[in-house]
Amino acid sequence: MKAGTAATWAAIVLLGGLSAGLGWWLGQRHQEASGPPLPAGLAVVEAGQPAPAILLPDLRSGELRPLVVPGRPRLLNYWASWCAPCREEMPLLDAFAQTQGGNGVEVVGIALDAREEALRFLDQVPVRFPQLQEPPGPGDSSVRLGNRRGVLPFTALIDRDGRLQKIHYGPFASAAEIQAWATVP
Repeated sequence: MKAGTAATWAAIVLLGGLSAGLGWWLGQRHQEASGPPLPAGLAVVEAGQPAPAILLPDLRSGELRPLVVPGRPRLLNYWASWCAPCREEMPLLDAFAQTQGGNGVEVVGIALDAREEALRFLDQVPVRFPQLQEPPGPGDSSVRLGNRRGVLPFTALIDRDGRLQKIHYGPFASAAEIQAWATVP
């Protein structure tokens, strides 16, 4: 191999390595990004803090319901009709909810969507757990519970004392994964 060819290949390998490293670094920064700026005065709850007292309308009846009810752990799952991973995750959440009985973790869905679109979605993907509705926005309850990235589905676990325990970005892959994640100390 000629000296010029070896130097060219060495430069290509070096540039490839630098490009890969830069790509990884940028990807990490993107994953850690906090998303768009929060509206002025909006408080975001951290793990261990009490969840805010929020009332949202029941998707079907329109009656206002509390997002957090002390006394029983709640898994709050945010979704939208246009969200393909939400469509795949909903049956898993329903299966998990059915294993919890009256004393386990209560699953509550929150549609960040127009009421009509959310109802059409649930006609296609029926679930038995309660559903609330809220217009999406920079200060919606998912953001207040830690969804700084604006990702759907987004899930928050609230303990029986009304404190945020943890959050999960993206869909769960199985009911078993939900079960493992939804353990409340």
